[in-house]
Amino acid sequence: MWGVPPVGTLTNARRPCPSPGPRSEGCCSPRGGTRRRSPAPRLGLGAAVTGTTRLVGPEAGAGPSSCSGAARQLGTRPEPGEAAAGAMAAPSPGPHEVLTPSPEAGHRAATSSSGRRGLLWRLRDKQSRLGLFEIGPGHELHQLTCMMQAGLWAATQVSMDHPPTGLPTEEDFSEVLTQVHEDFELGTLAGPAFARLRRSLGLAEEDYQAALGPGGPYLQFLSTSKSKASFFLSHDQRFFLKTLRRREVRALLAHLPRYVQHLQRHPHSLLARLLGVHSLRVARGKKKYFIIMQSVFYPTGRISERYDIKGCEVSRWVEPAPEGSPLVLVLKDLNFQGKIINLGQMCMEPSETCLAHNEHSGGGTDAPAGPQRSWLLRQMELDTAFLRELNVLDYSLLMAFQRLHEDEQGPGSSLIFRTTRSMRGVQSLEEPEAQNRRLLPDTPNALHILDGPEQRYFLGLVDLTTVYGLRKRLEHLWKTLRYPGRTFSTVSPTRYARRLCQWVEAHTE
Repeated sequence: MWGVPPVGTLTNARRPCPSPGPRSEGCCSPRGGTRRRSPAPRLGLGAAVTGTTRLVGPEAGAGPSSCSGAARQLGTRPEPGEAAAGAMAAPSPGPHEVLTPSPEAGHRAATSSSGRRGLLWRLRDKQSRLGLFEIGPGHELHQLTCMMQAGLWAATQVSMDHPPTGLPTEEDFSEVLTQVHEDFELGTLAGPAFARLRRSLGLAEEDYQAALGPGGPYLQFLSTSKSKASFFLSHDQRFFLKTLRRREVRALLAHLPRYVQHLQRHPHSLLARLLGVHSLRVARGKKKYFIIMQSVFYPTGRISERYDIKGCEVSRWVEPAPEGSPLVLVLKDLNFQGKIINLGQMCMEPSETCLAHNEHSGGGTDAPAGPQRSWLLRQMELDTAFLRELNVLDYSLLMAFQRLHEDEQGPGSSLIFRTTRSMRGVQSLEEPEAQNRRLLPDTPNALHILDGPEQRYFLGLVDLTTVYGLRKRLEHLWKTLRYPGRTFSTVSPTRYARRLCQWVEAHTE
């Protein structure tokens, strides 16, 4: 379909529909009993091993607390064209779109803004829609997210029933499994490769399934991003889901083997942990793609500030929320002016020398910049060099602040020591062993956390799918003329990597 010939062997494996709970009328079909074989798609995604399964039988279910009959809860069953057009609407409403910010607003009819909505009104309306909202039964995306939950529950069950064994193979990165439900189809791309990756991160498939399945409503995150992607969070905010364009999925899957190798070589990498890539087709609509990643901002409790840093200035300011507002905003580079990441003199290993130094310096609060800053700068160099080799740009350093409680400050407080062996890392002959050895806080998501004397910092590199091709080269030329003497995001991967590393160096101590 995309003009790229498939690679590998076509297989067609039947997968049973798991059923820990009652049948979901809106998800798995009670009819039929035969599987449907589809030809290998010309995906150009490095995917050619294809299995198609129809989930059948009265025992077929989407899992516990399933969103059964989601379309009926909205009152009417949408037409196929409507489902395709509105299934994954962009987070920034356009002139003819109304994106529901809350369950209560879900019953409002979409109306045209022409004639009644001026530019100022729309900008104010967009600001009021920013934040994090629960997708309840009244939300216009409720039906869609119920389908995603049912599909992901069944897809994860496949990897639980048939876990990958032996050494990784090329087919692990090229397999496509399509599971056919009553109202939609969900595809799982490179499923065995991602199952292996989740296992290497110590993530149990049961926990992954419970968080992404129908156990609780997804949350919709409306941000200031100019991207047309939609953003969702699992109900516990542990996992982040983002829609992607087809070309972005192609780039991601093409780079996936090298991404996995990089994480094996550098288990403490700041790169966001990608956990799955899927496609969703509602009725006869257009296929949509989305990724699942571990949220950098987890656990969310006590996080006071969030930033998206690109190391430039054009379009890098967000109007802050009023003081005391519960609004969840991700600020940008220009909002960070005057702030600093204070990592103090925290030791990387629990050696006697480190402990003695920390006792002498009172826990490191008045000490000069130490090993943690050196580690961070070096890890930024390693990760951005990897992205530069992939010819990737326009990624972001996500960062959040969380003030430490008094009992969490100082050496040895709630810290555990792990080495690359616990992460199944592969030590490079070119890198010192210390780069893969550091103290991690005894908390979930520890790989994305650095503790300073008073603040906990959440750090992670995200949006790793933009390739510096002809489109971006032309955009660079246009912005050079449009913004003379100013810094913007669309530059060569080499310059982008160097500039972001320089930003981190200038804003840490």
